[in-house]
Amino acid sequence: MSTARLEFFAGVRAELPLLLGVVPFGLIFGVLGLAAGMPGWAVVLSSSLIFGGSSQVVFAQLWGGGTPPPVTVATVGVVNLRHLLYSAAVADYLRALPWRWKLLLAYLLTDEAFAAAIGRLRDGPATAQRHWFLCGTGCTLWVGWQLSTLGGVLLGTAIPTTWSLDFSIALTFIALLVFSAHRRSDMWAALAAAAAVLPAQVLPHKLGLLAAAGVGIACGLLMRRFDGKKP
Repeated sequence: MSTARLEFFAGVRAELPLLLGVVPFGLIFGVLGLAAGMPGWAVVLSSSLIFGGSSQVVFAQLWGGGTPPPVTVATVGVVNLRHLLYSAAVADYLRALPWRWKLLLAYLLTDEAFAAAIGRLRDGPATAQRHWFLCGTGCTLWVGWQLSTLGGVLLGTAIPTTWSLDFSIALTFIALLVFSAHRRSDMWAALAAAAAVLPAQVLPHKLGLLAAAGVGIACGLLMRRFDGKKP
């Protein structure tokens, strides 16, 4: 088996555990989109065009509220600004790739794909085929997200509200944190962002998430000097 294929399937295996939280999330969005008045085809299409769970939820809410399209596009864009942080984190590892690869991986680079792949890119061997690992995580997530969204649309209101599937959203992001926090500076960054996110919720247009992310990044950079040192 070629190195590229080995990297790809290693990425698939790394992503599969995260689908335990992604699939219920996709089902929730399918039901939420219909409840907001979106036609089924638009709910499914948004999972391909936007491909971002939290931003799609915001999109559905704004659709249901009759928000003007320019405001909707701007708000979804702000929510997705966190992807700039992911792209900056992987840019050095993918710099030598041609543009067709960069465009594909930029589309596939979401929360769960990044969390599953960053350890391989950062700490694994610097082979010329390592981008296939990120491709494997991203493709696995994409397929899981599309199918679960479609499942939510097809099932619709047949999913009992007593199931409370919305808990999976929080579990998904907790799993992302566990997968990605390997160093002391990572933990300090997570703690600082968690401490900042609650008071930052007063900011409009979901800017509190970006503010908390900025606090976490700054703290992580300051604490990086202590990585590898014994307590």
